[in-house]
Amino acid sequence: MLRVAVCVSGGGTNLQAIIDAVADGTITNAKIVGVFSNNPGAYALKRAEDAGIEGCCISPKDFSDRSEFNKAFLAKIDEWEPDLIVLAGFLVIIPEEMIARYRNRMINIHPSLIPSFCGTGFYGLKVHEEALKRGVKVTGATVHFVDEGTDTGRIIAQKAVEVLDGDTPEVLQRRVMEQAEWILLPKAINDIANGLIK
Repeated sequence: MLRVAVCVSGGGTNLQAIIDAVADGTITNAKIVGVFSNNPGAYALKRAEDAGIEGCCISPKDFSDRSEFNKAFLAKIDEWEPDLIVLAGFLVIIPEEMIARYRNRMINIHPSLIPSFCGTGFYGLKVHEEALKRGVKVTGATVHFVDEGTDTGRIIAQKAVEVLDGDTPEVLQRRVMEQAEWILLPKAINDIANGLIK
């Protein structure tokens, strides 16, 4: 049974997609052992509580320096003994020590077709704003392993989503979530849990 820890900063829609996929059997051989957030107001923590999953919030604002937060963050993740860490809308720079410890056992979902609209500064609505500004006809989402760079790890899966005339960043963001993110991320977890991705 793959032990999964999920890290979130906001509403937790991707977390909910994972919770639902475990519940309905889309994801097999895996269970969520903990949900970590850096944001005490994250609705994702309520989603975890409602699903009977341990949630934990540790905010960088509670520490005098980043290295102390990083130690507390890593200690909490280690406590859950995860086989896989899923970054699902987690707006925190991952400590290098954590990347080294969990190499090839940490994945991220990004709301574009990497290498487009990714890297430092590209997150949330900013990705979709830039896609619309550039006039692309196709966007999508990417699941990738996490390495020391920003959105530079090995790609696991991608799914394209059409950009429609009249799209706003918010409308496009929702379509990418519904047609790509909420499908790709559970499938990647299931594939890892069942040995199809190494």
